Amino acid sequence: MKIQELRKLSFEELIQKERSLKEELSKLNVGRYEGRVEKPHMFGLVKKDIARIKTILNQKKEK
Repeated sequence: MKIQELRKLSFEELIQKERSLKEELSKLNVGRYEGRVEKPHMFGLVKKDIARIKTILNQKKEK
């Protein structure tokens, strides 16, 4: 997701989005260890999205 899209979300929506991305990342990791990863580029994308969300959450906490 783009940073502008994430900034428009509320605090609760960001937390829900982070949880769903963490679940997706864990599913990808299970697939990695089972040897059946169809989209290996998704690891980096999901991790970056989680980091973006954490950054925005920290910024919103400071305000």
